[in-house]
Amino acid sequence: MLKNEIELPEGIEARVENDMITVKGKNGETSKMLKHPLVSLKIDGRKIIIASDTEKKKVRAVIGTWVVVIGNMLTGVTKGWRGELKLVYSHFPVKMKIEKDRFLIENFLGERSARSVQVPGGVKVQIDKSEVYVSGVDKETVGQTCASIEQATRIKGFDKRVFQDGIYITRKPYPEAENEK
Repeated sequence: MLKNEIELPEGIEARVENDMITVKGKNGETSKMLKHPLVSLKIDGRKIIIASDTEKKKVRAVIGTWVVVIGNMLTGVTKGWRGELKLVYSHFPVKMKIEKDRFLIENFLGERSARSVQVPGGVKVQIDKSEVYVSGVDKETVGQTCASIEQATRIKGFDKRVFQDGIYITRKPYPEAENEK
């Protein structure tokens, strides 16, 4: 029998309902659907227990993945996640701004219409001159938002060796230090 236990830090609440794990801490709340027919997930006191009756290689891989996902959730609700991007341009001055829940990139390669990216709920985007900071509780959502911003400035129809303009990820999501806030 395979069994893995994750100790809950102080100030963090967790619950499991219908294969959905929800973790709540000082920075917020995050939920994930963790479902597998051979793996069970339950909470016993201050421990999250991931167990299985079989010891197959693929089941061990699933348990290992769940341990990392739950660890990322715990880090998110205690410290938070942060990703960094940088704007690079040489041909046309690019302006970035945030309107409601959209991140807008104006005058990219001299285009008249702005390119935009939907910012999901629970994710905060900050602009500091040519730097863009994306932060939130869920690592996957922060990483996907960074990737979507980078993809929005993907160049088509121009020589990439000459037109290197764009917004590029300089730092993938990392735990946000508590003293930076």
